[in-house]
Amino acid sequence: MTLPINQIVQHPRFGSGSVILDQGKTIVIRFEHGIEECERQILTIKQTLEEKIVQGQWDEPRQTVARILAAAIISINDNWGLFSLSRIQLLPHQLWVCHRVMRIWPANYLIADDVGLGKTIEAGLILWPLISKGLVKRVLILCPASLAEQWQYRLKEMFDLRFTRYVAEADTPRADYWNTHSQVIASLPTLRLDKRGRHQRMFEAEPWDLLIVDEAHHLNAEQNTGATLGYRFIHELIEKGQFKSRVFFSGTPHRGKNYSFIALLGLLRPEKFNPQRPLIEQLPHLRDVLIRNNKQTVTDMHGNLLFKPVKVYPETYAYSSAEASFYSQLTQFILSGKAYAGSLDSAQKRQNVVLVLIAMQKLASSSVAAIRRALQRRLRKLQKIVADKAAEETEESLFTELDAAETDSDALLQDILQRLEENIAESTLVVVKNEIPHLQELVQFAEAVKEETKIQKILELIEEQFPNRQVLFFTEYKATQALLMSALLKKYGDDCVTFINGDERLEDIYTANNDKTTLTIKRTHAADIFNEGKVRFLISTEAGGEGIDLQKNCYSLIHIDLPWNPMRLHQRVGRLNRYGQQHPVEVITLRNPETIESQIWDKLNSKLNNIMFTLREVMDEPEDLLQLILGMTSNSFFTELFSGSQELKKDSVSDWFNEKTKTFGGEEAVSAVKTLVGHSSRFNLSDLSQIPKKDLPDLKPFFQTMLQLNKRRVSESDESIAFVTPEPWLTDPGVRRRYENLKFDRTQAEHQTSNIIGVGHRAFNQALKQAVDYDASIARANLDEPIFIFRVYDKVTEAVGNIRQVIIGVKLSKQTKEVSQVLLDWELLDIFNEILSNLTQEKSSRYKLDSELFSCLQSNALLFVRNYIEKINLPFKVADVSLMSIVWCRHEIEV
Repeated sequence: MTLPINQIVQHPRFGSGSVILDQGKTIVIRFEHGIEECERQILTIKQTLEEKIVQGQWDEPRQTVARILAAAIISINDNWGLFSLSRIQLLPHQLWVCHRVMRIWPANYLIADDVGLGKTIEAGLILWPLISKGLVKRVLILCPASLAEQWQYRLKEMFDLRFTRYVAEADTPRADYWNTHSQVIASLPTLRLDKRGRHQRMFEAEPWDLLIVDEAHHLNAEQNTGATLGYRFIHELIEKGQFKSRVFFSGTPHRGKNYSFIALLGLLRPEKFNPQRPLIEQLPHLRDVLIRNNKQTVTDMHGNLLFKPVKVYPETYAYSSAEASFYSQLTQFILSGKAYAGSLDSAQKRQNVVLVLIAMQKLASSSVAAIRRALQRRLRKLQKIVADKAAEETEESLFTELDAAETDSDALLQDILQRLEENIAESTLVVVKNEIPHLQELVQFAEAVKEETKIQKILELIEEQFPNRQVLFFTEYKATQALLMSALLKKYGDDCVTFINGDERLEDIYTANNDKTTLTIKRTHAADIFNEGKVRFLISTEAGGEGIDLQKNCYSLIHIDLPWNPMRLHQRVGRLNRYGQQHPVEVITLRNPETIESQIWDKLNSKLNNIMFTLREVMDEPEDLLQLILGMTSNSFFTELFSGSQELKKDSVSDWFNEKTKTFGGEEAVSAVKTLVGHSSRFNLSDLSQIPKKDLPDLKPFFQTMLQLNKRRVSESDESIAFVTPEPWLTDPGVRRRYENLKFDRTQAEHQTSNIIGVGHRAFNQALKQAVDYDASIARANLDEPIFIFRVYDKVTEAVGNIRQVIIGVKLSKQTKEVSQVLLDWELLDIFNEILSNLTQEKSSRYKLDSELFSCLQSNALLFVRNYIEKINLPFKVADVSLMSIVWCRHEIEV
């Protein structure tokens, strides 16, 4: 017998499918995953809905409902990722990003969400379904070196995704590293260097299904100077077809230059973006590749804004007479140094002298302790030198390293930049004629400062404004870090404080008993004990400014010093003002109003307020957009602004500042921000209604029903379940024979990911697979009107995507024979979860439908759904519809 088209058959491996063509010994069948040609003899023919209607054959109700629920769960999760195994409560904007990126696969997107909105969660939401379904097997994640461990840890903890961290020593020609490791996290600064033939091995390896790049703005190409090593490296891999999909993350994707911005987008969609073409021609394509969400508009599932405005309290203090004398002497020393630099005949020497002086200024703006240590070390070195040119030549490399570090945020995250500044301040490059006696005098003034008023002011502020609270402190330099830590230990005891810095080591600390000591601690451990409330204070350098969450119990921050780039202030605050913060973050800044530096800050803040006002006139979220403008501004601009003001008289500061900043935040910058934000895709409140308000608890009725259908008893205790695994599920070797303490709840932090059950859990996946393969398709339930459930799918099977099908239901009136209500997949989940509680087993032969009525209703429902799917945005090239199930009204059955 020739099988007709659309005949439903069962395959022992692929499950249910519909016949496309009977070729005798083999039959071409469409399954959910695609089209297969199968042997006839291994197929089981399933009864069609029409045959069941004619014969009056009703299926077991629970099996029918379980099959519908399984299809609805898969449909919801494929579209939104709502039921993924994440330990963290998922937010609408994260689900929206996942939905947007995965609708069509392969995908190429730049996700430019504001800092603190959960890029690792978004990455995990994208990765989890793709990896669990086998759609993606080879994944390469590139990030700054200091964030590699954090990426690895978070993906494991939040999604149970286990990536290997790249180790250069393991990548040898004999090891075949790039073919034997399929899910890798690596440092972009490491991989961009072609050492020991590494690049050639990567070019020859199997292609990657997905490339993820964090801090993607480092893939930079300038119009005049060309592309960075990282950009060229990624570009060559793309040219050789090594990545099927690419997802980039960057909080500051537009650094003020349209050429570089378009060049970055060209790595994602080279057919649409070319920096050689006018920007205006390419703007219409931005929404196809660029996503940006910001803190001021993201909400929870109920539409409540998640982030509260940051409260900043500027505080002032005055120098003691000893401090004032020291800073006066230092100013004279720096002015003498600048004059000396101007007398040198070599431009390079002049520049290097200025860099030494700038380093001194930066250290002095942090604390007397920071500059004193540098001056003392500098003096000792100069006193030992006896016309030794080798020393000067050796130190020449410091200036080259500083130049490189100033443009590398990875260096900032490891305190490399600050360490270089300290080394340069301590260098032996002469900056003043007959320097040693001047330096000796300056050191004497520094050593006369026995107590720093800034530190005393901080201790007062803790008691007055942050009593009984945890407090996070930020500073640029380790000497200042040790100074404050000693003061806190003396006042609050030896267990009150910990620290984070790039070396994970801190010297010159004085304990409560005034014993000098050196401490070491891993920055992740320091963060953990602070988050757990085991210490009250944490003092961090810039190494804690990225990749570490500190918002669990803390919402109070004090800037011990102010970095010359305001963007760094936002990055510091971002450690607390991020998802999970329950309070408005309160920030204290400290300045001495008598200093020139303080005057520059006043004027800079005024300028920033004016920029925010300008942005407010053209678009929303001026605070977030201001950060974009700061991200577009080079570090050297702010360095010149603060360092160049030291020699000015107070009455000339305003004119000098206005001249220096006349283009900062001007029309070009505002235009770039408008381009970026005005042409990007982003989540907003209107999108909230599209996201199903569902989570893991909505899966519990289905799963418990599947256990009951397999004759397994469910033990419940404290909202957890335990059961002996049904035999049919044990075909997956990853499924255990018994489970304890499984919870449909991701909200409790103490849960291990392995104890959370949802889509992706091996046992739950087996339940879905079994339910989808049930033959049951028609049943009765307590309904006012019958429901017809349809499967919408793509007839084109060449496209590989995460969304394989969409489930849609319709209610029909038997009086009018027309559709009375459309039911989306999440609405079907609600309806049939409720129906499950009232279902009873019954004999299937007592009831028979009027076949003419059924045929009319089916025809009307099918026509309605076909018209309906043309009006909604589905990710299918050629959408088609098939009737999957019918649930009829119990009280109106024709006998």
